[in-house]
Amino acid sequence: MQHSADGQPDGTATVQFPRPGFLASVFRELNTDQGQGQGLDPDAAGPGPAAPGTPGGVMPDDGASGGGVSDDGASGGAASGDGPVEPEESIAAHGRAAALTHHRTLTVQAEHDRLADLLRRAALPVSAMDFESQLRHYEPRPYPADGPETGSEAEPRWADFAPAGPATADPDGAPARRLLDSGYQRELAQARLAHQRSLREWRTRRSEADNPAADESRRVHEAAEEARARAVREYNESLEECRRAYRLSEPAAVESLLERALAAAETATQDLPAPCRAVFRPLTRTAVLDLDLPPLDLVPSLTGYRLAPDGDIVPVPRPPADRATDYLRLVARLALRALQAADAVDTDEILAGVVLNGWLREPGTAEPLCLVSVDADRDALARTRLLPPATPYEERDDEGVYADAEQDEALVRLRQLGAAVTPDPYGRVGVQPAAQAGAAVPAAPDLSANEFAQLVRDLLTRGGLAEWSVRLRGPAGLVATGEGAPGSALPGRWVVWASRGAEPVSAEEIATLAEAVQEESAERGLRLTTGRFADEALDLTGEESHRHIHLVDGDGVSELARTHLGLPLAAGR
Repeated sequence: MQHSADGQPDGTATVQFPRPGFLASVFRELNTDQGQGQGLDPDAAGPGPAAPGTPGGVMPDDGASGGGVSDDGASGGAASGDGPVEPEESIAAHGRAAALTHHRTLTVQAEHDRLADLLRRAALPVSAMDFESQLRHYEPRPYPADGPETGSEAEPRWADFAPAGPATADPDGAPARRLLDSGYQRELAQARLAHQRSLREWRTRRSEADNPAADESRRVHEAAEEARARAVREYNESLEECRRAYRLSEPAAVESLLERALAAAETATQDLPAPCRAVFRPLTRTAVLDLDLPPLDLVPSLTGYRLAPDGDIVPVPRPPADRATDYLRLVARLALRALQAADAVDTDEILAGVVLNGWLREPGTAEPLCLVSVDADRDALARTRLLPPATPYEERDDEGVYADAEQDEALVRLRQLGAAVTPDPYGRVGVQPAAQAGAAVPAAPDLSANEFAQLVRDLLTRGGLAEWSVRLRGPAGLVATGEGAPGSALPGRWVVWASRGAEPVSAEEIATLAEAVQEESAERGLRLTTGRFADEALDLTGEESHRHIHLVDGDGVSELARTHLGLPLAAGR
């Protein structure tokens, strides 16, 4: 109902959208302002006694208006302000909850996208940081005011700038007709400008030749260029000195080169700090790398959010196995990248192998937890490569960018290296490190399996045993065969059984080695241990049937290392 300017109804009606409590307000208005209703019968609308069963004198509804009293006495209009929630308010609240659910889900999806991007960038190839790539080159910069030597420079002549005369169809024509050619006149004007410019520059150079300020500027420039050349020369000389130290297997030089290469490998994932430290052990020519792994909460723990029927926003967690797999996929790429950096920089083949330990360092914990450990020799590293950057991830409807751990190429290649990988990083299940990055000259129990095998091979091959062939190898030792040249310290064919451990070697092991010598058609057997031999084993080798079995205990191993390698070895603790 519209009203005039004086507040009275003007008899025209307007259409309005329903709002909460609209019908209730209409009935309240009719009840209190019933005498002002336009178009009502005065006798019916005037004050008087209310009809039975009707409030405030309002007549019972005949069913046409739909706003009367129902059979149970309740009002047919909307509830008052302290009644039930209106449907419009409920719909609005549901819409706000749905929008918030969508926003939180998008945030979780952004975390998944960031992880996928990290996986891609962590698999990029590593640029080699060898000595050749670090050399600097000096290129002299000319002095800005430099020109030809003014002492030997002649004054520019007009004859050198004058254009050739215009060609004419009539060779016998008058020269004045050629001068009237417009093209020739333009060339002549440009030549005069060029001659005047050259003449002005020549005069300027002659005047500056005797200028003390110009001489001082030139001296400053030449001194700066000389300093640049000297800095490049000194840097290359120091780099060459480091290269000589590196070729001599000096630990400081090897570790410096390795750590520069490892730092350069992190440039693709600068937003994911994963520092790696290197320790070089010249005794076994092995680098031990300690890689700090990213925190566990880097991998999203949710797939998103959903809206419950009661309106609550409920997080949807990921399966623990999927989250652990994604973390291990990232760890595998970081480990392979560090191994590749160490292998690519070792162009002179100083390293015989690399041991890498991945450590999880959490705040509040006293000791770090080793989640991955790799013990790889040079041959294995040469066969190992990172994922090509152009290889797409396997996409499935139920996995997206995440593939099964058994099908992930980085994890497969890491396990092909014999790596020990934790089955459950979120359960804090650690693995035994292959070797600890300790002293440059470690004790025998601190060596990795590859280090111990390399040490035994170096000791015996330098003693004269060639054609080395490993038959069995494990964490505790190895069994190999070799053949020495006649006249060497170890002539003939040998079967070598080397082990390390605190337990003394028994007589049964000596008898087993004698049987292996017979099966291999060898002439002698060598039992080497970093510990000691039992008395029964010593007595057995004293018998005639076992005199072809030779024994080397821990003291003998240390002496061989000092004699053939020039380095000490602590045989045990």
